[in-house]
Amino acid sequence: MTALRLGTRRSRLALTQSGTVADALRALGHEVETVEIVTEGDRSTAALDQIGGTGVFASALRTALREKQIDFAVHSLKDLPTAAESGLTIAAVPVREDVRDVLVARDGLTLGELPRGARVGTGSPRREAQLHALGLGLDVVPVRGNVETRLRLVESGAVDAVVLARAGLLRLGLSDAATEVLDPIQILPAAGQGALAVECRADDADLRSLLLALEDADTRACVRAERAVLRELEAGCIAPVGVLAEVVEGFDAAELSIRAFVGARDGSLELRRSLTGDLGDPEGAGIRLACLLIDDGADVVREVRPAPSHRPSESPSTAQTDTPETLQ
Repeated sequence: MTALRLGTRRSRLALTQSGTVADALRALGHEVETVEIVTEGDRSTAALDQIGGTGVFASALRTALREKQIDFAVHSLKDLPTAAESGLTIAAVPVREDVRDVLVARDGLTLGELPRGARVGTGSPRREAQLHALGLGLDVVPVRGNVETRLRLVESGAVDAVVLARAGLLRLGLSDAATEVLDPIQILPAAGQGALAVECRADDADLRSLLLALEDADTRACVRAERAVLRELEAGCIAPVGVLAEVVEGFDAAELSIRAFVGARDGSLELRRSLTGDLGDPEGAGIRLACLLIDDGADVVREVRPAPSHRPSESPSTAQTDTPETLQ
């Protein structure tokens, strides 16, 4: 049996995430070999908005896919740009981990217990904007580095707290480090947070069929809706936008509940809107929410564009043509 070559970043978190996918495939009887790839996002210590956004974590893996150095790649889904990637496809989106952010603070403090002027570290404009919008008088400072590096910033006293994705802490067995799990009412997560994307070449039908065994339909629907919000806003992965879609019980059938935040990084603008939509049309639901945000003033934020040229009734063909093998 020829081993499937799984491409992954070298960080401990990326290797752990990829390991869960590899183990799932091994349990199905497949042999998997891990191939570590160094990305520009791993090499650089500059802020993400200076080096091209979170897409820098995916580009080297995608190059390796095209050059057939690997057979498939595992990404943190929130790291993927929303634009379609020619020749590649998201073959599977496995069951999502916890979507929420957490606070890791000195002395076991919660967000409300931090004193005014407390230094809170994050590399995310989305978190920065929402922390400022809470009006707690926090000093939000930029930080980069892996999970362990950010935890050490708190331990050393360089910052009073950091905000991280709970999914990463759970996957690394570090969830006890959190001093508070932040309710999405306070801090909405990034589109796709907690979800993984298993990507391969679009023309590899046999591998796509094999990887489909990892698919979770509800997670796919939720992240498609969330990414549609970003795409319609033309906001990008590093914009101050939070969005969360969840499958909920409706009157007659399951439906999507979507909430979104758009704000200014300094907290001077805060828009929060929500709606419910058809589970069978997650793209359309996301587009409708984005249009609502734009109509209510989201276009004044630098990272998002003016109102789109179409409305939900004229939504792009991708809303109708998405299949379980495509995400964008």
